[in-house]
Amino acid sequence: MPDETETTTPQPVEAAVETAAAAEQDPLEAAKAEQAKLKDQLLRTLADFDNFRKRSRRELSDAEKRGRDDLLKEFLPVFDNLDRAGAHAETATDVKALADGITLVMRQFTDMLAKLGIERVGGVGQPFDPAVHEAVQQMETSDFEPGTIAAEVQAGYRTSEKLIRPALVVVAKAKPN
Repeated sequence: MPDETETTTPQPVEAAVETAAAAEQDPLEAAKAEQAKLKDQLLRTLADFDNFRKRSRRELSDAEKRGRDDLLKEFLPVFDNLDRAGAHAETATDVKALADGITLVMRQFTDMLAKLGIERVGGVGQPFDPAVHEAVQQMETSDFEPGTIAAEVQAGYRTSEKLIRPALVVVAKAKPN
């Protein structure tokens, strides 16, 4: 039995020695083998990178869809209440009650925006700031200091890190003497 062990062990060693001897004898074949090995590694790396790129795009798309769905879930209660207010407006006789209902829906909307980290840009009476305001007109008035906002045409909104939409404002200027 010891002979069987001796015959099985030397075979791989002999094959390695023969391969090494063959490689030493023919440098061109060794270079071709190395080139084939490197080409195979390169192709595998390219395939891995392509798979990574596809997976990254898919994950980004999925994250955008989840974000959009989450935002929609936040907006739906406000929309439902606006829908109810619209249905009530067709039959309402008390304008004050309708106005109060709309005010409540606006407060709900503002609270929802605050929950999402979105805040309204300062408006009337505030100093004009070109970083968050867009002047659409100037108005001569003595009611406001020159350079302050006299009227807001459209509200602006921002998050803590960026401006979403600038406020469209009318800026006060001094009346000529």
